[in-house]
Amino acid sequence: MAKKLYVGNLPYTTTDDQLRDLFSGAGAVDSASVLMDKFTGRSRGFGFVEMPNDDEAMAAIEKFNGHEMDGRAIVVNEARPMGDRPERGGDRGGDRGGRGGFGRR
Repeated sequence: MAKKLYVGNLPYTTTDDQLRDLFSGAGAVDSASVLMDKFTGRSRGFGFVEMPNDDEAMAAIEKFNGHEMDGRAIVVNEARPMGDRPERGGDRGGDRGGRGGFGRR
């Protein structure tokens, strides 16, 4: 079964092709993508790599976690499914008190 890897702390200049080339050193790569900010078009500094072979994916984690890329130590681990992540942010609504500075007397 294919394994999806999270790759973080990427240099902002990293391209999909560079990510694919790097991980090809550990085995076959189905896909490699660096996530881009939709407003600025700039890299968000992380991406995902899909590898068809579990053993090669685990070898890639061992080989590339902490690997230096343009002066940055990248982070590589198995990607977690969307539902397994802790909720981000703080209070999202409800009674926060105050009125945000509007209508003060």
